[in-house]
Amino acid sequence: MSSLNLDDFSDLIERPDGGVRRDAEARRERQIVPPGSLGRLDELGEWLAAAQSAVPVRPIERPRVVLFAGDHGIAELGVSAHPAGSAVELVREVLDGGRPVSVLARRLGVPVRVVDMALDCDPETLPEDVVRHRVRRGSGRIDVEDALTAEEAEAAFRAGMAVADEEADSGTDLVVLGDVSVGGTTVAGVLIAALCGTDASVVTGRGGQAIDDLAWMRKCAAIRDALRRARPVLGEQLQLLATVGGADLAAITGFLLQSAVRKLPVILDGVVVAACALVAQRIAFRAPDWWLAGQSSGEPGQGKALDRMALEPLLDHGVTVGEAAGALLALPLVQAAAALAAELPEKPEEPAAADEEPEKEEPEKEEQ
Repeated sequence: MSSLNLDDFSDLIERPDGGVRRDAEARRERQIVPPGSLGRLDELGEWLAAAQSAVPVRPIERPRVVLFAGDHGIAELGVSAHPAGSAVELVREVLDGGRPVSVLARRLGVPVRVVDMALDCDPETLPEDVVRHRVRRGSGRIDVEDALTAEEAEAAFRAGMAVADEEADSGTDLVVLGDVSVGGTTVAGVLIAALCGTDASVVTGRGGQAIDDLAWMRKCAAIRDALRRARPVLGEQLQLLATVGGADLAAITGFLLQSAVRKLPVILDGVVVAACALVAQRIAFRAPDWWLAGQSSGEPGQGKALDRMALEPLLDHGVTVGEAAGALLALPLVQAAAALAAELPEKPEEPAAADEEPEKEEPEKEEQ
């Protein structure tokens, strides 16, 4: 029998420190620039202070990009612009420095970590530190079969938790979270449609590399068929991930929850991460307080998920490439908010007004 009790997360996850946030707001009111004049940067600085339990807020000095990778059997239906089973090629390009996230991370000086959960390739073809958490080779075709066994789903979930612990223990102070997958946006659409109680067409987008109309219709049909399999298991989140998720999505969900336990802030990227965040919110309602939505990708499913969690994207650039590239663009904004909150000087105290001499009472005139 499994020893993993998802209900424990509700007890373990606390909200960011409300008292510290009030102290940060009070400090902001004393700074030389009027409160509100920096827009959302004020809110970000106060959120970071609460997350860190520190006033003034500490600078973000050790951010890290974490990417969970996997292939999805549903890609066999032609729902993606990439061939089924080809996510490993994207991973190699990330590792070789040729993907958008690699260029941006290099420019910003942020290390990138790739975690293979279910790539459809021989593990010997990738570095050991990439493949050591792998659960299986590829995930099942969710319109007709489960993505994972119950044991695989738990193993992937626990692997995500372990990666969160590794990052927190190594001193990472903020994670930019993304995925590298083929078929992942279809799986994400199923989870979001199921959890939001909506139809396939409402959540179906064009994916990371825009698909044509025929592929979009195939994607809608795949999500519709998988939804029939998802709805009976909506009450059991780990079973939902096993039925219509995948090893990478189960790992991302575990990572998000354990990061909240460890008080490690996370910037969410696109629709795949948003779907996992929605599952995680079902498990522990306070968890989204530790996350920022880095960007709006334009994928309709992402918009539905973020609305459900009341997370407002920091940027709206329509970056659909995945692999945390869009969220990474938001990192300098968060770092700027921290710097402004910590380094803007406070207004000098006004000198106390000099005591005025008391007025002398005039003698009353005698009545004549």
